Amino acid sequence: MTNRFELRKQNILAQLGAPDGEYHDLSPKGSVDEPIRELINEINRLTGLVTTSSCSGRISVFLEGRKTNSADVNDESGDPRAGPGGKGGGGAWLYISHASIETPQANEPAALSARFGLAESTSHDSKAPGVDSRYIHLKFEPMILHILTASITNAQLALTAALSAGLRESGAVGLGAAKNGETSPMVAVRSTGYSFDSIIGYQNEHGENVLLVDERYLETLVALANDRFRINAERIARFRKALMDAFRPCAVVGGSKNLDWEDAEVRKQRKREEGLARQKALQVEQPRSDSSVQADQLGECSVDDLFQ
Repeated sequence: MTNRFELRKQNILAQLGAPDGEYHDLSPKGSVDEPIRELINEINRLTGLVTTSSCSGRISVFLEGRKTNSADVNDESGDPRAGPGGKGGGGAWLYISHASIETPQANEPAALSARFGLAESTSHDSKAPGVDSRYIHLKFEPMILHILTASITNAQLALTAALSAGLRESGAVGLGAAKNGETSPMVAVRSTGYSFDSIIGYQNEHGENVLLVDERYLETLVALANDRFRINAERIARFRKALMDAFRPCAVVGGSKNLDWEDAEVRKQRKREEGLARQKALQVEQPRSDSSVQADQLGECSVDDLFQ
């Protein structure tokens, strides 16, 4: 009988298998980011894992929402906009890139401000913006990935891989069993340690997006973001290796186009055979100390405390 996790995985894989023009999610881009598309495919080929949402990392320029208590404010055209955190409230994305930005040439004095849609301040902008002004932020945000798992064991392996790769703000939720007795923890793979957020402008009373800093400062922030993309790529690569090593016996052989995964009964039989093989191997090996046995157990690092 197909359990709830398997049904959800089938549905998610069907959506991911749709052509790019037909697949849409809730991110500003609306689809899977190209820099981690291969990683997403590899994760979804593993037994007991499926990705539910992702961002490969991005540099963005964002106009805050209006200062209001309303959680969902529309602009004058009636279209809902992203708020201060990008989730509604009257704000707007002015620029988003999931890859490093090319450094402007010397003969392009205002290349970045023009790219971000920001104008130089004028005489009527001489007054400093107040606390109620809508500020414009330049942000770098590292990769974030949500992985639904079929069991606490699978969640533990995924979380251990994330933490060992330096993604230190990673965690897991949903560790308790549902009413039907099934457990499908969600693992968030992320690190905020190398993100940053800097105010670079504001929207004046005429609705114009005005630059608060000079072009040289923008170039400095972009250079910093480009270096953070490098760090981000290194940690993604480390996470991929750690995860694939942890789940290597569970990977689907052949990599079918429909991203299928190992059948539960087949896996059960394989695990039984592997267990018998290990028992036979232990009979001819010299007995090891308790400490060395514990060191060899996969996933028995500090994150075990989360799964007690």
